[in-house]
Amino acid sequence: MKKFAIWIFLSIFAEKYCDMAKYINPFTDVGFKRIFGQELSKPLLLDFLNSLFEGEKHIANLTFLDKEQPALCEEDRSLIYDIYCETDDGEKIIVEMQNKSQPFFKNRSIYYISESIARQGERGSAWNYAIDSVYLVAFLNFSPLDFKKQFRTDVVLAEKGTTEQFSDKLRMIFLQLPLFTKEADECENQVERWIYLLKNMETLNRLPWAAQSAVFKKLESIADVSGMTRAERLQYDEALKKYRDTISVFEGVRMEGRMEGRKEGIIANARKMKSYGFTLEMIADITGLTIEEVRDL
Repeated sequence: MKKFAIWIFLSIFAEKYCDMAKYINPFTDVGFKRIFGQELSKPLLLDFLNSLFEGEKHIANLTFLDKEQPALCEEDRSLIYDIYCETDDGEKIIVEMQNKSQPFFKNRSIYYISESIARQGERGSAWNYAIDSVYLVAFLNFSPLDFKKQFRTDVVLAEKGTTEQFSDKLRMIFLQLPLFTKEADECENQVERWIYLLKNMETLNRLPWAAQSAVFKKLESIADVSGMTRAERLQYDEALKKYRDTISVFEGVRMEGRMEGRKEGIIANARKMKSYGFTLEMIADITGLTIEEVRDL
């Protein structure tokens, strides 16, 4: 009887943990920063950025800065998080993961990159407005309604008539992940390999290209969940739960609104989102209610 009980326990244990993802989810705050935002993983970030800017520039080294862009609300940290770094040439780079669209999305992006430029200001008449370039690289886990349906959107300051670049001090690159649909054997360059891995990492049992690439071999080691300490695993599990809960709230609101079409259901979901700490603008954008209606709930 004891042997039978032990066998049942081991079967349940195996069934539970064999389904566990081998690699970390990069769409969580902890996962994203483990892959790109720590000293140990700096070679990974350098490889990705140099692949992104191939033929234009080469970044020899990066320094992580300790200033994150502020969240619009507490729940915003489940949706948007970033890494702020500086090249040896003084250029500032914000690498950002965004999981869901936000109200005033384009304005928000412009504001944050402008804030990084404004931080460089100095007091006194001797300063001649010498500023370093600021780049925003944004992984979008959605497709904004007001963006062209293309994987990469590259924004620069340009003269309207000739499209010649007016200044190199501001640049924004948006990568719409849902529009990347290639399989592993269809990837033609390093950027595409990176995007494939980020999109599929949580479902893979092994990372393609790890045997041929030192960078992806290192990624395989860093992203392996079994390599986490107990404290790191607890932190990751909490981040994963928060990510899934937040995404579920968004999807629940949209699905219920489509299926029911009743204002009572929309209002109930709006109240739920309000309790989560979403801003009035965010709730209005998602539910279709006016800001005044949301405020009065």
